[in-house]
Amino acid sequence: MKKIDAFRLLGLAGLASLVTLPSYAQDRGYYYGGLSLGQSRATIDEDRITANLLARGLTTRAMDFDERSIAYKAFGGYQFNQYFAVEGGYFNLGKFGFTSTTVPAGTLDGRMKVQGLNLDVVGTLPLTERLSAIGRVGAQYASTRDTFRGSGAVGVSDPSPSKRAANYKVGLGLQYAFSPSFLVRGEGERYRINDAVGNRGDVNVFTVSLVFPFGRAPSPAPQPLASAVYAPPPPAPVATPAPAVAPAPLAPVATAPARHRVSFSADSLFGFDESAVRPEGRSELDRIGRELADTQFDVVTVEGHTDRLGSRAYNEKLSLKRAEAVKAYLVTSGGLNPAKVSAVGMGASNPVTKPGDCKGSTRKAELIACLQPDRRVEVEVAGTR
Repeated sequence: MKKIDAFRLLGLAGLASLVTLPSYAQDRGYYYGGLSLGQSRATIDEDRITANLLARGLTTRAMDFDERSIAYKAFGGYQFNQYFAVEGGYFNLGKFGFTSTTVPAGTLDGRMKVQGLNLDVVGTLPLTERLSAIGRVGAQYASTRDTFRGSGAVGVSDPSPSKRAANYKVGLGLQYAFSPSFLVRGEGERYRINDAVGNRGDVNVFTVSLVFPFGRAPSPAPQPLASAVYAPPPPAPVATPAPAVAPAPLAPVATAPARHRVSFSADSLFGFDESAVRPEGRSELDRIGRELADTQFDVVTVEGHTDRLGSRAYNEKLSLKRAEAVKAYLVTSGGLNPAKVSAVGMGASNPVTKPGDCKGSTRKAELIACLQPDRRVEVEVAGTR
């Protein structure tokens, strides 16, 4: 076999949604295991085989190749943080072969099987909360077993040669986290292999892997905030002395519309990495919709808020999408006048937590849980019953 000219990388179809709030606790190390299945490909060195036969007085009349096979892996590793892991495992790259027909009449049939062990350093680059690019470089110790059979004018002196050798391997791919305990990878890898008859070359492998982390801490379960209703106190009664004569009628005093504000935990309204309102959140919004149905209101303002994790632009975009989702639900399910309902994305500009309450900047589970009150959607109503 010889080096393949093109090394094409396998990509996963579909990108994760950018609308997400909490993140997995990837800064805490965890062990994982997994299985891979895919296709391997090698290139049979036709020129080398033809030259060897010609040196023995045989001319190649035709040659058939079997350059593709099924490959699989079993692996385990330790993820030190969200950027770095060490991984080892067993690989089987499958079987490859050829059949050559010669003149004088004869045939030469060759088969090669490759399997071994590997140890890799795996780097991870998060692209979104769930989607990451991965790259690997490592060492592998492969056992290559060849089988040759000849007929007619072709004789075989060593029908079962074998070779064991250490070499390098590299790979690139994508990884998607469906949950803290289940990930899927799509990868392309290249193994440098020595066969049993003195040839060196590459075997390219394209696989899909199922990865199962052990003891990986998820984000804390969402807990709805208690509804807080704010309203100005009623004016205190004013005592007036009895006049000697009938007082002149007082001019009517214009009063500002009554306001009240209700706050919801964004974790209770939305699922992870989603902007659609969850069934649990719909019941809370339905209650607000029923109350507003009996209210003569001037305006309803829906404000989305995030915690301080993430960039400013990302948080503002996220908070606005969540606010718009709540507005759309109140309009469609609650029957509110869309002209009187507005949605605003506040980002992380108005946190509930104080600066000293939640220390740290990395996305650990403890910090995410501490900042939970900041992730919210507030509905403010201006009007009177």
